[in-house]
Amino acid sequence: MNIQSKIDEYIDSLPAAKGAEVRELHGTIVAGSPDCPLQFSDGRDDTDKVVSNPTIGYGSHTLTYANGTSRTSFRIGVSANTTGISVYILGLKDKSFLADTYGGSIGKATVTGYCIKFRSLKNINMSVLEQAIRYGFSLTN
Repeated sequence: MNIQSKIDEYIDSLPAAKGAEVRELHGTIVAGSPDCPLQFSDGRDDTDKVVSNPTIGYGSHTLTYANGTSRTSFRIGVSANTTGISVYILGLKDKSFLADTYGGSIGKATVTGYCIKFRSLKNINMSVLEQAIRYGFSLTN
């Protein structure tokens, strides 16, 4: 099964309203960066243990751990959770950047060092979320 099929299957498995919003957000991200590689994680580790929510990944970023090992991950991630949707922006050096730059204008969202979490797209300023995502794509390793 190709990655887009896995993404479609994941979105289809969500409750209807949340699935529609994740599909809308997915379409917006792909339209804004049509050549970025897509990834999908079902949230399971190598032993098939669930370690996170399923996540749609966009772009590429190298994660380097304290022990010196590294792995390739997504630059931007979208994940549905029990209370809403999370958008992850990886690779930020300044952990206060998202909150300082977008927190005051994004709407009803919790903004942390690398995550923008909200209940529904109707609660946020979509153009501000798109700005944050574009910024994330502009980062290089």
